[in-house]
Amino acid sequence: MSPFPAPALRLSLLALLLTGCFSFRREAQRPGGTDLGSHEVVLPALLVDNTLIVEAKWDRFGPYHFLLDTGSADTLVTRELADRYGNAGALPPGAPEVQLQSSDGRTTVLPPAVLERIELGRARFRNVPVLVYDCSALSGQYGVKIDGVLGFPLFRKTVLTLDYPRRRVILRRPDPEGKPAPGASLSFNNSSKTPLVPIRIADRTFIALVDSGSDQTLSINPVGLSLRFASGPTEGRTVGTLAGDRIEAVGRLADTLVIGDTAVPRPTVEVIDELSSLGGGILRYFTITFDQEDDRVTFQRDTAEPIVLPAERITGLSFSKSAPYWRVVGVVPGSPADAAEVEPGDLVTRIDGEPVSRWDVGALRAAEPGSGEHCLHLPERRHGDQQAPQGRRPGALNGSDAAPQEKRRGAVVPGHPGKRKGLGLEGEAAR
Repeated sequence: MSPFPAPALRLSLLALLLTGCFSFRREAQRPGGTDLGSHEVVLPALLVDNTLIVEAKWDRFGPYHFLLDTGSADTLVTRELADRYGNAGALPPGAPEVQLQSSDGRTTVLPPAVLERIELGRARFRNVPVLVYDCSALSGQYGVKIDGVLGFPLFRKTVLTLDYPRRRVILRRPDPEGKPAPGASLSFNNSSKTPLVPIRIADRTFIALVDSGSDQTLSINPVGLSLRFASGPTEGRTVGTLAGDRIEAVGRLADTLVIGDTAVPRPTVEVIDELSSLGGGILRYFTITFDQEDDRVTFQRDTAEPIVLPAERITGLSFSKSAPYWRVVGVVPGSPADAAEVEPGDLVTRIDGEPVSRWDVGALRAAEPGSGEHCLHLPERRHGDQQAPQGRRPGALNGSDAAPQEKRRGAVVPGHPGKRKGLGLEGEAAR
């Protein structure tokens, strides 16, 4: 699962589950039954922030939107779905809640439930074990109401294809003859049916989780790999998981990543101390088929050419996103945001004159980096009865959501070549 473009922005603090949040250490929770109404079920999908989102409607309610997360051992749904489709009689007596301890000591409790059904087109999953999760932060992140996250074990009795280039998800019945899909097949022979596959950097082979719930390219644990970096690693974005916030360490490798028979020269990677994983930033170049019956993942592309990842840019900002403000939760040292004296705790109310509620990941990605500067509107704040001095930005707000005062100022944050795609931002006061 994922510890987790938006550009250089991680828009949600809690959100982005899924790598490092849930793992396959617990027994995988499979559905009680799986029925496909045809040999092949094709589901159109949105591709947002390197993540595939499918829409489903099977009764008078909905439509519902689900993220696909091959890195998660659990399926998560909102309280609304758990109440509407819950099958209390199918929940084992004494089924435990899942408690997650965050880095700051807070505990998040996810109660278990069993849904009588989840239907994706003509695919029907019966008596699905789930955990109940508040998806509001995910909804803010992706700009569409998210009703759940579909974990890898849900598809145990199907052949699952994530067709990123064509923006679709395909479910098939397993081939009785065990014929692999076209492409380069990699085995994941382990008892937990976890999509852990061998990949290579230069002459060093290691195991990585295929994690469609992460927006990263490659998150890598360097222990024993003797990695060579062309640049970095350096401090990057503040990212959030259910287990708490952390600061990325990001660098560009000097060597080539090889996945199956596909080369990725000098990829940008996140250095972590957890399980290495391939995220949506690289998966989006493939059609990927998961066959849990025969323990293999197949990577297919329409060309044999290497994947050349585009140059990326950052502003150096990370946000916690909730209407009507976005709160700055991290500023990368040495970035344009740092030079503009933006600080953690600052609130953003408008971008280019529009309320931040009208901005989502898609809108941020559509803003061409380097095409000019954009207006980032940050109100001044009061601390108690004392107004923050004009011309200086107040510090962290200690979680307060007090309304902004009338004094306002902007920040000049020009486009910046760097690790990730982002926005150039300019203060309204400078206009």
